[in-house]
Amino acid sequence: MYGAKLTDSLNFNPEDADLVEVVEHPPASTERSAARRVALQVLYEVDCSSHLVGEVMAARLADENLPRRAEKYVRQVVAGVTANRDQLDAFIQRFASEFPLDQVAIVDRNILRMGVYELAAQQNISINIIIAEAMELANIYGAEGSLRFVNGVLGAIASEATADNPPQIVVADTDTENGE
Repeated sequence: MYGAKLTDSLNFNPEDADLVEVVEHPPASTERSAARRVALQVLYEVDCSSHLVGEVMAARLADENLPRRAEKYVRQVVAGVTANRDQLDAFIQRFASEFPLDQVAIVDRNILRMGVYELAAQQNISINIIIAEAMELANIYGAEGSLRFVNGVLGAIASEATADNPPQIVVADTDTENGE
């Protein structure tokens, strides 16, 4: 039921339409910011459903009008997070040991997975940019405490990491394009 609208539901009552809140998000500042939003949506859906990654990604990319480079980055981040999920989770758990990852909000844990993946695999992107982008995602999609939680965990990881010393996890090699 990809791409379905609320009005397509059998239980939809048109009289309730005025009760639906439409949240408009600010436009993404860069192509990669837009790509990260789509990647998060894919990872979120896959994490909370039995939907296949390829099908979810195809549906989300069909809904978006992303430039080719941004679409490539969505694929790269989703593939990287998916292929390295267990390692990413174990690494995150070291820095957020008081929060079992299976009890962390789905959106928060996927923002953290993306952030750690980028810190480990994308040495051409500044640590500050990666954290700022993760905080932007937490601000847009997360709950009230998400921004502080994501910033705290990634900040702790970043304080141990530098550009020359990325998080010590092994990630699958992926093809990247330079620059933000």
